[in-house]
Amino acid sequence: MIDVTLLAFAMVAFIGIATPGPTVLLALANGSKFGVRRAMIGMAGAVLSDFVLIGAVALGLGALMAASARSIFLKSFLVAVTNPKGYLFFSAFLPQFIDVAAPQIQQYTVLALIFAGIDFIVMFAYALFGAQAVRILRKSGALWLDRICGGALLTLAASLAFYRRANA
Repeated sequence: MIDVTLLAFAMVAFIGIATPGPTVLLALANGSKFGVRRAMIGMAGAVLSDFVLIGAVALGLGALMAASARSIFLKSFLVAVTNPKGYLFFSAFLPQFIDVAAPQIQQYTVLALIFAGIDFIVMFAYALFGAQAVRILRKSGALWLDRICGGALLTLAASLAFYRRANA
């Protein structure tokens, strides 16, 4: 029997993950540059960040320190772990799916596995789309795809900066 709470969490998680943000745009860019197989290394970094963020929420921590990126794994991990969307989602929605009367470690573990699974599937779809787009587009088309992804990331960063200023 499927737990309605877990199903609700999975639906909300899917909407949050599938909404284009830095992590899925990076999966798209990695898929277009390196192909799906190598992009999966980056996806592993992003999925690891899901566990780190959920662990931080479970432990009550708000900020994590990170080192500079030197590989596709670390780059994806750092993009995902520093993505404010993840912090907002986990801190605002995750506690609503936790039964405080029941053991919490098991609940956080189940929610983390559900979220990480959905996150991987969505990133895989974006990476696959990026890899297929490169095959369809000529070399200059791939360059434009990189530029569009980069522009989208810059736009997201700028909108976040203006949003913070407006609410300050």
